[in-house]
Amino acid sequence: MTVNGEAIRFHLDPATPLLWALRDAANLTGAKYGCDSGDCGACTVIVDEQAVQSCKLAIGSLEGAEVVTIEGLSSGRAHPIQQAWAAEQVSQCGYCEPGMIMAIAALLKASPRPSEAEIAALSNICRCGIGPRVRKAIARGSLALTRNEPLAKAAQTAPAVKIDTGSSRFSNGSSTEAEISRQ
Repeated sequence: MTVNGEAIRFHLDPATPLLWALRDAANLTGAKYGCDSGDCGACTVIVDEQAVQSCKLAIGSLEGAEVVTIEGLSSGRAHPIQQAWAAEQVSQCGYCEPGMIMAIAALLKASPRPSEAEIAALSNICRCGIGPRVRKAIARGSLALTRNEPLAKAAQTAPAVKIDTGSSRFSNGSSTEAEISRQ
């Protein structure tokens, strides 16, 4: 397999999850351990241009695969979604960010102008409530990619984007429209 463009052969049990091979053997710690069941997406990496949860993927199944981690996504955080992430000030606690950025990067490669349904289908979870900013970053990154122009210029010429913040995947469960019952 190749990891971030370099051929790597892990001398580990073939059943070892890719997450642990990356973190423990390759010292690539961007992919995070979150749930060990593939539900949270903190461990997301790109394998053969598809976002996958590395906690569920055994290294024995990756012969000849091309793996990209957050460390190899771009030089100097130059990928449009990384630039948009910073521009929209998405960061909160940061734990889910590498996996979420990798999932979004794969989505934008497959679908440079993703629909609301494609965005809602992202399986990554954030408990800090960064959803509205994530969606703005996706819109901004998509615009930069499709217009093939620097992010700053894309942001200046961008039309207003309607952001649907209804997905609970990017939410801490609270609501901005919560009502308090008083008796």
